Amino acid sequence: MAEQFAERAVTYERPERFYTLLVGADGRFLGIGADGTLASFAAADDRVIWDRRDGEVRHATTGRSLPVVDGMVGMDGERFAVSHGPELLPSEYLRLFEENGWVCLTCVLSGEVVDGLRQVACTDQYADREPDRTRVAISQHVAVARTAAEPISLWLIRQYMGTPDISMAHSPAMAILTRDDGKRPVQGWHSDYPYHWGVPAPGRVPVQPGASRLGVQRNVCVSDFTKVGGATAFKLGSHALNEGPPEGWGTAARYAARSYRAEHGLPYNGPEADIVEAPGGSIILYDSRTWHRAGVNRTDNKRAAMLQAMVPMYVMPKVDMSDAYKQYAASRVHSDITDRERTELEALLVRRLPGPPLHGALGTDPELVALVQKPGAGQAGY
Repeated sequence: MAEQFAERAVTYERPERFYTLLVGADGRFLGIGADGTLASFAAADDRVIWDRRDGEVRHATTGRSLPVVDGMVGMDGERFAVSHGPELLPSEYLRLFEENGWVCLTCVLSGEVVDGLRQVACTDQYADREPDRTRVAISQHVAVARTAAEPISLWLIRQYMGTPDISMAHSPAMAILTRDDGKRPVQGWHSDYPYHWGVPAPGRVPVQPGASRLGVQRNVCVSDFTKVGGATAFKLGSHALNEGPPEGWGTAARYAARSYRAEHGLPYNGPEADIVEAPGGSIILYDSRTWHRAGVNRTDNKRAAMLQAMVPMYVMPKVDMSDAYKQYAASRVHSDITDRERTELEALLVRRLPGPPLHGALGTDPELVALVQKPGAGQAGY
């Protein structure tokens, strides 16, 4: 493939203004219900979006105003902190997601959370540090847990997939890209789990699976995402084709062979592909059928993303998350986040048996896992 780097850049700048969330001690959000009364909600839809003015907040859809005193709003003896919110109403994001199969929540994460993510990734201002490879990311810093439980993206994912019961297919993971040396293996074009079109892995969803949406990928821009810095490449809108990327673009299955780049160059990087450029703290959601690949970092700065594959509860996870959840549950992070965040993360990371008499969490058999991991016992995954 010619190394032309001619992808179309879709660029998002840092917004000049944001809405406000009012967050209680338990992590729930103050909002106005359909009956017009103030209440707290776990879901972050339009009901909980406020616009901050001098000395007050005004509800984004009803116009009702409440006074702000020392950065807090009171209701029936409970206090809610005025906190960083989204650029757009959740309903506006959902319209874009439905129309396009992807959406960018620009700078939806607070600066404090972004700083914590960069500490774990050891990038940007923390690039001189060495990452902790002994613990999963979600057990290392509250910022990872808060990002995994980010409420607006979770509401959008549930709406898009048409079910409140969603799960992660793997625990949140940092993906770091260093400068490309022109020789190293690269990722080819593919569609994400559970479709895995273009990927050399068993269990791929058949092409043309029907109207069900079986996956949403949630990519968090920990570093600024730029074309030259290795931002993810997409074929935006390709989810609607309901088929995998063409072999001629260079699929992940082809680039799994370590010699393939030396023989064929980079995967397709021409003008029919897209690069989404966005500041750190942005979250890009996209239908998992969307063709994409990791970018090529042509700078000296490491680029970090936090990746999460989201699926309906009825789709099996990509990997066993038992150890990851146990590490997180035993860490300080578990006690330092809010009740809402803990509840969300348990639902996202632990698969539960459906009801009596089998209450409990689904798990794996360690002996069986060891057995099938023996050489020749199974097919290698991707």
